[in-house]
Amino acid sequence: MYLVLGIFLTLGGLLMAIFPEFIYELTESWKSDAIGTPSKWYIRSTRFGGVLCILAGLAGIVIQFVI
Repeated sequence: MYLVLGIFLTLGGLLMAIFPEFIYELTESWKSDAIGTPSKWYIRSTRFGGVLCILAGLAGIVIQFVI
Protein backbone atom coordinates (compact mmCIF):
# COMPACT_ATOMS: atom_id res chain seq x y z
CA MET A 1 0.00 0.00 0.00
CA TYR A 2 2.77 2.44 0.94
CA LEU A 3 4.59 1.56 -2.27
CA VAL A 4 1.71 2.60 -4.55
CA LEU A 5 0.95 5.75 -2.59
CA GLY A 6 4.63 6.61 -2.47
CA ILE A 7 4.90 6.28 -6.24
CA PHE A 8 1.86 8.53 -6.79
CA LEU A 9 3.16 11.10 -4.32
CA THR A 10 6.60 11.08 -5.93
CA LEU A 11 5.14 11.51 -9.42
CA GLY A 12 2.89 14.33 -8.24
CA GLY A 13 5.86 16.00 -6.58
CA LEU A 14 7.90 15.71 -9.76
CA LEU A 15 5.07 17.33 -11.69
CA MET A 16 4.94 20.17 -9.17
CA ALA A 17 8.70 20.68 -9.13
CA ILE A 18 9.26 20.52 -12.88
CA PHE A 19 6.06 22.16 -14.21
CA PRO A 20 4.77 24.70 -11.65
CA GLU A 21 3.09 26.67 -14.45
CA PHE A 22 0.94 23.62 -15.26
CA ILE A 23 -0.11 23.37 -11.62
CA TYR A 24 -1.00 27.07 -11.76
CA GLU A 25 -3.18 26.49 -14.80
CA LEU A 26 -4.96 23.60 -13.06
CA THR A 27 -5.56 25.23 -9.71
CA GLU A 28 -5.46 29.01 -9.94
CA SER A 29 -6.06 30.29 -13.47
CA TRP A 30 -9.83 29.64 -13.45
CA LYS A 31 -10.24 32.07 -10.54
CA SER A 32 -9.29 35.08 -12.64
CA ASP A 33 -10.12 36.43 -16.08
CA ALA A 34 -6.79 38.22 -16.27
CA ILE A 35 -4.27 36.61 -18.56
CA GLY A 36 -0.93 36.23 -16.90
CA THR A 37 1.69 33.98 -15.50
CA PRO A 38 2.18 32.93 -11.90
CA SER A 39 4.34 35.09 -9.69
CA LYS A 40 7.89 34.13 -8.79
CA TRP A 41 6.74 33.44 -5.23
CA TYR A 42 4.05 31.02 -6.46
CA ILE A 43 6.58 29.16 -8.62
CA ARG A 44 9.08 28.90 -5.76
CA SER A 45 6.50 27.74 -3.22
CA THR A 46 5.06 25.19 -5.66
CA ARG A 47 8.52 23.81 -6.37
CA PHE A 48 9.28 23.64 -2.65
CA GLY A 49 6.02 21.76 -2.07
CA GLY A 50 6.92 19.45 -4.93
CA VAL A 51 10.29 18.65 -3.37
CA LEU A 52 8.58 17.89 -0.06
CA CYS A 53 6.11 15.59 -1.85
CA ILE A 54 9.00 13.82 -3.57
CA LEU A 55 10.74 13.27 -0.23
CA ALA A 56 7.55 12.00 1.42
CA GLY A 57 6.88 9.68 -1.52
CA LEU A 58 10.40 8.30 -1.43
CA ALA A 59 10.06 7.75 2.31
CA GLY A 60 6.88 5.77 1.66
CA ILE A 61 8.67 3.66 -0.93
CA VAL A 62 11.68 3.04 1.34
CA ILE A 63 9.52 2.15 4.34
CA GLN A 64 7.88 -0.58 2.27
CA PHE A 65 11.22 -2.35 1.94
CA VAL A 66 12.42 -1.67 5.48
CA ILE A 67 9.44 -3.15 7.30
